[in-house]
Amino acid sequence: PDLVVVDDGTATMEFVAQLARGERLVRWHRKGGRPGPRDLLFAPVSSLARRRLTPSERRTVEVFSSMPIDETPIGVRVSANDFSWTRARFGPPRLTKGADLVGTSLVETGVVDPDRYLQAVRTLAKAHGATRYFAHRRESVEKLHRLAAETGLEIVRPDLPLELIARRGPIGRTILSFPSTVVHTLPLALAGTEVRVAVCDIDPAWLTENASPRAQGFLSGVTGTARDVHRLSSVASA
Repeated sequence: PDLVVVDDGTATMEFVAQLARGERLVRWHRKGGRPGPRDLLFAPVSSLARRRLTPSERRTVEVFSSMPIDETPIGVRVSANDFSWTRARFGPPRLTKGADLVGTSLVETGVVDPDRYLQAVRTLAKAHGATRYFAHRRESVEKLHRLAAETGLEIVRPDLPLELIARRGPIGRTILSFPSTVVHTLPLALAGTEVRVAVCDIDPAWLTENASPRAQGFLSGVTGTARDVHRLSSVASA
């Protein structure tokens, strides 16, 4: 009867807050408003998930996560994942002289313009001496080919979670990222090392016309709630 939710993604921040407010479960990059065919198809699944995730007299719900969760429903217990097992099992990593850049699927979800994203990656890589680009699992092959050709970065498709890759090493002394889960998890996994995690904010000018009205606020929240990261102002992408 007891339920434990294990998740270290930004979705955790969303669904717990949505449960607390009694809202339907919907990802932040969805536009919202009048439900479309996909929303109607997903509605029964969302409704079932909401019922299963809501605590009751017969069922307790625990959320085990490294993500910051401020708003929780009554009866939901939050346990912090501090990556202590990962630190004890792997590393410390050997550090390289350069920087590594972590990719994002914001282009694939229709939030960020692809040309703006490519220019931002190119500018970041040049400014910080990045040599490798760790691709997000949802990034398209076409986009990654273009990134490799136009930036000179080595594209790496991780076969393990990036937290384990980084902890095992070798890894750059600086890890660059846009707002994403890793700005919360990597500082925990790499605690006690000399690795600096730096996050670059998303410039509102990079957003597509189809981006959700929630996009800028949500992405800023992901960055603003991250601990032990170095904040970079958004780079120019003319």
